[in-house]
Amino acid sequence: MTGPTRDFWNERFAAGSIPWDRGEANPQLLQWLGDGTITPGQRILVPGCGQGWEVAALAKAGVLVTGIDFAPEALALCRQLIERASCTAELVDADVLHWRPDTPVDAVFEQTCLCALYPDFWTHYAAQLHSWIKPGGKLLAMFLQAPRSSAAEGFIEGPPYHCDINAMRALFPAMLWEWPKPPYPRIENRRIEREELAVVLTRK
Repeated sequence: MTGPTRDFWNERFAAGSIPWDRGEANPQLLQWLGDGTITPGQRILVPGCGQGWEVAALAKAGVLVTGIDFAPEALALCRQLIERASCTAELVDADVLHWRPDTPVDAVFEQTCLCALYPDFWTHYAAQLHSWIKPGGKLLAMFLQAPRSSAAEGFIEGPPYHCDINAMRALFPAMLWEWPKPPYPRIENRRIEREELAVVLTRK
């Protein structure tokens, strides 16, 4: 497999080497919970859920949330967090490139999975997301901005991999997704000195 493997991610979580982890839920997720973009009772997936701050926040807000990860150490941390938060969520040990829900869901919160996947797999992952979400459902995307100067020579560095907005428009084309008009909110992650573009895509 090209790019980071299951063992790579499992070792990172086991060692606590997860510098991107804010220690709390993404503030944009809380914004979407507050403004009605996400509502109680919706069924939402969180691929690459990691330690699970967003899973816990969604569960506490009454969302039917499923966290997906293929690193057992990440899921163990997520399970502990959910127990401490006294909420309920489904956790699935699976590879997002192959797993599918039993029925399409209302939304997917995509924060850390796309930028963690080697870009060769992005097209397949985008097709997965389209199949997971029901028509009219939402892809709540946090596109990580991680440009590197080496890209000018053709090098691909990561993870995290840079989610350039032009590449995202090609990956999630207007024939399949309704895009809101820019500008898009920029959310800072001070732990890794990076920003994310917050974009809500509607599945056609």
